[in-house]
Amino acid sequence: MSTLALTELKLFLREKSGPAFGVGLPILLLIIFGNLPFYHERRDDLGGRTLLDTYVPILVAFSLAMLALNVLPPVLAGYRERGVLRRLRTTPVGPVRVLAAQLVITLVTAVVAVTALLLVARFAFGVTLPREFGGFLVAALLATAALTALGLFVAAAAPGGRAANAIGAAIFYPLIFFGGLFLPIETMPPALARISHATPLGAAVTAMTDATNGHRPPWIALLTLLAWAGAAAVAAVRLFRWE
Repeated sequence: MSTLALTELKLFLREKSGPAFGVGLPILLLIIFGNLPFYHERRDDLGGRTLLDTYVPILVAFSLAMLALNVLPPVLAGYRERGVLRRLRTTPVGPVRVLAAQLVITLVTAVVAVTALLLVARFAFGVTLPREFGGFLVAALLATAALTALGLFVAAAAPGGRAANAIGAAIFYPLIFFGGLFLPIETMPPALARISHATPLGAAVTAMTDATNGHRPPWIALLTLLAWAGAAAVAAVRLFRWE
């Protein structure tokens, strides 16, 4: 397992697209938002917080979703398309280890991405670090697990890299909408907000936002993330195909 994960990590870093999109793009968006005066104005509809304060948890969730749905599925499905998984089938590796190795890579990259986002937001733009740090960490880990399991489900079912890329993108864009990237959840109409809370990204942003503001993440949001993680992981293992 450790050898497989280390090899996958080397391949992931060699490709460069994963670190660029999963880590670099969210930081670039943060820098752009942080240099717009409009994002530093305190707003009553956001509880006296600024848009930049609101968008830090959203960008954290955006980074996790980018890694899980746009970076991970094409890699694993590409292995299937090129016959890599067919050759691995002759070894004792097994589908669980293959999927687990990808989960480890995503978790490691997610830790780097989240840490970088929080530090840049704090020291470059004066955004307060999460006040309930333990709750924020739990929410971020559950969000990573839920989104990565969803990405593994896409990768397990897609016949090839292009199909996985298309399916991942089709899931990614609605999720980031309900996660508040285009319209913060607090300002959504009630019907949209309810739908948002039932999605993995909406639940993640809600939990991390509450933790950032010094409150414990809502248990319903954490249970939603746990349910998504469990259901998608089981489906990914059952639908996994070597070729």
